[in-house]
Amino acid sequence: MDRVILHVDANSFYASVEVLYHPELRGRPVSVCGDPEARHGIVLASTPPAKKRGVKTGMAIWQARQCCPGLICIPPHYDLYLHFSRMIRAIEEEYTDRVEAFGLDENWLDVSRPGHPFADGIPIAEEIRRRVREELGITVSVGVSFNKVLAKLGSDMKKPDATTVLDRDSWRERVWPLPVSDLLYVGPRTLRKLLPLGIRTIGDLAAAPETVLTGRLGKIGLMLKVFACGLDRAPVRPVQVEETIKSVGNSATAPHDVATREDARCVLYLLAESVGARLREAGFRCSTVSVSARTVSLACFSHQACLPRPTNITAEIGACACRLFEERCADALPLRSLGVSCTELVPEDAPLQTDLAGEARRERRETLDASLDGLRRRFGHQVVQRGIVLSDTAFAAVNPREEHLIHPIALLR
Repeated sequence: MDRVILHVDANSFYASVEVLYHPELRGRPVSVCGDPEARHGIVLASTPPAKKRGVKTGMAIWQARQCCPGLICIPPHYDLYLHFSRMIRAIEEEYTDRVEAFGLDENWLDVSRPGHPFADGIPIAEEIRRRVREELGITVSVGVSFNKVLAKLGSDMKKPDATTVLDRDSWRERVWPLPVSDLLYVGPRTLRKLLPLGIRTIGDLAAAPETVLTGRLGKIGLMLKVFACGLDRAPVRPVQVEETIKSVGNSATAPHDVATREDARCVLYLLAESVGARLREAGFRCSTVSVSARTVSLACFSHQACLPRPTNITAEIGACACRLFEERCADALPLRSLGVSCTELVPEDAPLQTDLAGEARRERRETLDASLDGLRRRFGHQVVQRGIVLSDTAFAAVNPREEHLIHPIALLR
């Protein structure tokens, strides 16, 4: 018997919540945008009237205003969005204990029941849509299918406030003609690799030889072919199962261009402070440190390095990030933003090979980090700052712990 998987996606989530609290904006072109003064001036979400005029998520505000003169730009209120996200999830959990988040505004639900046909999922989808609309005042679109990938594709096919069913008998006719970029995990970079192979639709991807895909994309190519063939078997995790943390990272768009090596060291240590604190809070050490950068022309690149032993000591993470930057990234200056991410995580209490010569110094650093963590929990992250940060008052005002988190979703499970 086929599973019954729903994907519930809130329509224009941030913008819909804002319009709910500002009814005078209903029916008008509205975009929720970052702060241009803090160099975060991009579109985060837009109402349908703005989308119809060409405004897209990720656009710079000036580009959005060129597409849509008269666009109303308002700042985000994340606490409010989180509140609505929790209320949507509370409704969903009344129908199943298998609810898995895919960001703030999207959830998968497994509503399969032994002995019940696939069609039983459709009235559940309709009822969830009705309840969200009537109880919360916003709308969701729902995809109903027999696996997670197709359910998500279904929720994207018809918006707003719609239910799309992709069942075993009809999904190929409806899905295979769609652009391959509509498939989950086919982003711009992957698309650029697929197009030269003549793969333009999801059907083309399904028919492509495995050897060609793995030769071009590695194991990701095989995974995408499985998705295109409707063979995804990934389960929807029960509510009680927590997401496995695979990385801890922070990035920050600097208040002004990172023009010198000293600027870069300042930002990297700001980020290392936050990443180290979050590793210790979660009870992990990392074995690999990655540095990512975005140039002033918005080109992105990243590099990583392995550590001699797993660590969550801020000084060691910062030193590795700075060394990696000097070796691999310094020639790209000036930069718009930098990021530090730690991967290959191991539990903090896992056995480690000790270095007798340096153990006393590492213990002092661990004690120092623990003391700083305690101070920051009580008085805020910026109560203590490194001297290098204070060399630039604009950088000293950046709070990466609370303002620039990377919230990773374990996409490839």
